[in-house]
Amino acid sequence: MASTRLTRETRQAALEAMADEELDILVVGGGVTGAGIALDAATRGLRTGIVEARDWSQGTSSRSSKLVHGGLRYLYQLDFKLVAEALKERGLLLTTTAPHLVKAQPFLWPLRTPVIERAYSAIGVGMYDALAVIGAHGKTVPLQKHYSRKGAKKLFPGIREDALCGAIRFYDARVDDSRLVIDLVRTAAGLGALAASRTELTELLKDSHGRVVGAVLTDLETGTTHRVRTRHVINATGVWTQQTQRLGGKGGLKVLASKGIHILVPRERIDATTGIFLRTEKSVLFIIPWQRYWVIGTTDTAWHEDLAHPVATSADIDYILEHANSVLADPLTRDDIIGSYAGLRPLLQPGTMDESQSTKISREHTVTQIAPGLVSIAGGKLTTYRVMAEDAVDFVLGKDRARAMPSRSTTTPLVGAEGLADIQAQADRIARERGWTADRLEHLLGRYGAELPTLLAMIDQDPSLAEPLAEAPAYLAAEVAFAVTHEGALHLEDIVNHRVRLAMETPDRGISALPGIAAVAAGLLGWDDATRAHEIASYEAQARAELEAERRATDADAVAARLAAEDLCPVLPLGVA
Repeated sequence: MASTRLTRETRQAALEAMADEELDILVVGGGVTGAGIALDAATRGLRTGIVEARDWSQGTSSRSSKLVHGGLRYLYQLDFKLVAEALKERGLLLTTTAPHLVKAQPFLWPLRTPVIERAYSAIGVGMYDALAVIGAHGKTVPLQKHYSRKGAKKLFPGIREDALCGAIRFYDARVDDSRLVIDLVRTAAGLGALAASRTELTELLKDSHGRVVGAVLTDLETGTTHRVRTRHVINATGVWTQQTQRLGGKGGLKVLASKGIHILVPRERIDATTGIFLRTEKSVLFIIPWQRYWVIGTTDTAWHEDLAHPVATSADIDYILEHANSVLADPLTRDDIIGSYAGLRPLLQPGTMDESQSTKISREHTVTQIAPGLVSIAGGKLTTYRVMAEDAVDFVLGKDRARAMPSRSTTTPLVGAEGLADIQAQADRIARERGWTADRLEHLLGRYGAELPTLLAMIDQDPSLAEPLAEAPAYLAAEVAFAVTHEGALHLEDIVNHRVRLAMETPDRGISALPGIAAVAAGLLGWDDATRAHEIASYEAQARAELEAERRATDADAVAARLAAEDLCPVLPLGVA
């Protein structure tokens, strides 16, 4: 097995290797779908490359509700197949592929009427549980439990008296979405996939018959271009699907962007030991407990602005607060908010293409051929990324080759998953020896799992890495180092946005912690003083622009405020090499 490390050096080596040897599959897009496709292809022994124009997970896949769930509301649309598929994938993530990252999460479903609502809700949640047990061939989370108002308030003391007459507790799961994507890419790299972030597809190459046979990739770090030969290109660029398709031909999938926003408040601000699930007139609202904070969202509004920079507006935040406060005894205010983020869902538009033999359609995602050698996939959700990936690779291989080279992604644990139980058994000893609290160890195990010994070895080699970050003590300096030496971080913004996630966890979006983070990263990335200062200034400008955007009332005004700060590594207009 190749190394699972992602570094500046492995990135450069990957680009050179992609240019030297023909690929079987080139995946374009480094979100959860593209990362899943790269892993699926690598498990089959295919020569695979994956490129992402920005950082891994930078788009939709770092801005989700961070839930791994079956989609309880789809049961009320009688879409049993879709729910069963998602629940099967939830069980797989919880038990086999990513148990260190994906954690079972209880939710309360408040009931407003004592008999009728409880009866039909019990049937729905009961079916949800049954489908989960069937899909996972056993129980992976506790089954539903019913509570009176008094019993529900013991689990969620912070709920209003008039918000419920009782409740049903059910389980789903949660995940740090960026870490899932990064671990998918790292696992694929360990199976031989070639991975390069900050690398943009700028041209598709065709033979005399019009078949896509290669691509021009532009290294956005250096401006260097690489010509790559490949048998297939899979476009997994989410809300950018149509723009990427245009490089290869006319038509294809049509995707609309829908914005969803979330806010974060401190864990102590809401008195509860479980999450809560509410249906609203526009979407659903989740109040989700994490170790140090609550994630509350989401919205569902059409987005017509810059795709690279979705931002929460003042109106969005007011909407979330209003609906959360409809059930909270101690209402939240803006002063309670420690962070917010906005993401774009790629909504696949139905009836936009010929449903012929060149297309595979499921309830939530579609794979289609845009031109010979070029395939697009769009739709779906984080929970079912593995199914999407398998469908995409099966599609490009064709039925016969797919049967001869089946996916092994159901039995391939991600980095940090294999050997997790052994590390968990040593947790108390590690905590005692290191002088760590239970919270510290929970934090580290939930991020690194069975890779914790690697982190410990780094600390033993450099004891300064054991120090908590001065302005973000929940994180150790070692976690910044690991982001660079193992997780492919190239810039300060990569670390703060997607690895040490202060961009969404702190009121100043991590600005105060930048000097300490940069001090660790600079030596590992070879920055001189000028580069370090530039990295800090660039991130600070972007963070302040996003904070200003939150004060604006409309999407257009909010985006204008965000675009006042330039990107550190601008993406090229598509088609420009």
